[in-house]
Amino acid sequence: MVVDRREEILPKYWYNIIPDLPKPLPPPRDPPDAEFSRIDLLRKIMPKEVLRQQFTVERFVKIPEEVRNGYLNIGRPTPLLRAKRLEEKLGTPAKIYFKFEGATPTGSHKINTAMPQAYFAKNEGVEHVVTETGAGQWGTAVALSASMFSMKSTVFMVKVSYEQKPQRRTIMQLYGGEVYASPTKLTEFGRKILDENPSHPGSLGIAMSEAIEYALNNDYRYLVGSVLDVAILHQSVIGQESLAQFEEYGEDPDILIGCVGGGSNFGGFAFPFLGSKIGKKFIAVGSYEIPKFSQGNYIYDFPDSAGLLPLVKMVTLGKDYVPPPIYAGGLRYHGAAPSLSLLLKERIVEWREYSEPEIFEAAKIFAEAQGIVPAPESAHAIKAVIDEALKAKKEGEKKVIAFNLSGHGLLDLPNYELMMKRLSK
Repeated sequence: MVVDRREEILPKYWYNIIPDLPKPLPPPRDPPDAEFSRIDLLRKIMPKEVLRQQFTVERFVKIPEEVRNGYLNIGRPTPLLRAKRLEEKLGTPAKIYFKFEGATPTGSHKINTAMPQAYFAKNEGVEHVVTETGAGQWGTAVALSASMFSMKSTVFMVKVSYEQKPQRRTIMQLYGGEVYASPTKLTEFGRKILDENPSHPGSLGIAMSEAIEYALNNDYRYLVGSVLDVAILHQSVIGQESLAQFEEYGEDPDILIGCVGGGSNFGGFAFPFLGSKIGKKFIAVGSYEIPKFSQGNYIYDFPDSAGLLPLVKMVTLGKDYVPPPIYAGGLRYHGAAPSLSLLLKERIVEWREYSEPEIFEAAKIFAEAQGIVPAPESAHAIKAVIDEALKAKKEGEKKVIAFNLSGHGLLDLPNYELMMKRLSK
């Protein structure tokens, strides 16, 4: 008799790190010269239950059975795999494990929060949802989740990624989503940006602002993919599954690593392990080209470029920062989630930043060893894994290293091809 243990491993509750932070999280607030309340604006554009969960201090939030069934339907729990071939290739005594979020239908972790947000919106009678997307993974997850609950979706995709990743655009359209290259002429903010610079490459902050304005003007609902802590709450299924899977392996990771755009995949993977943080190292990995960890400030800032959302205290390069058009589009964001920012500030979480040539080499090493082509975003985490594994080799330590492979890179092959051509010159 075959025993299906998936339901046992899949958690029944989301984990909320807010009550377990070392200090109270600074609350969101309106700017001092506010002409309108940004917090009231959230009530107009976000599903009510999503907004309630954003501000909850409950340590555990029950996952609706409909959402759990949806998680099972998309293949959760995702596998926790040992990268033995990578260990052998590096000659390290360390054990390396990775949580493979690329195993979901949309190819990344993003559907873990898109699905519940769409579910809560549908329960409130919403017929149309709107969002932004950088590399396309989040937009893909929203388009699929909206179609699963018989809703329409509109996605504002950062222009440089819209042009670099036409396959992502096609998948969103196959799922029934409308996709626009941001900045657009559909919104007042988009028209303002284009008037100033008709060839603007776009940014996640701009696309976010356009999505919010579009949702507000049309009485649609806005779904948030990262940065706000409710997204990290939903993503905690990753880390909680990993805890159960490591227990089955009889292992306990010493080092936990994830890449950071806004912070949802890192937080979703690492935060459930923070309760037993004694002796553990947590490493958040960003882009050298988007230097928010090394050059950002821990201040109150707007999550979106137009300043429509409330100010939150976070590590940020500033809402007006224009990121360069790197291939890891999901990391082209000016800030980091408030909870992660606080943990970085308190030095409970360490950080690294790597350049495109470095992450390309790491992606190539991983693909040769394990056969999986990682997303460029995930390759940043892999570079940190390789560094830690080689450090363990040098010091003769048998560490257990775990990282979140947040998505596969099969739709990033044109970008990898361009990197290969550029680096071969």
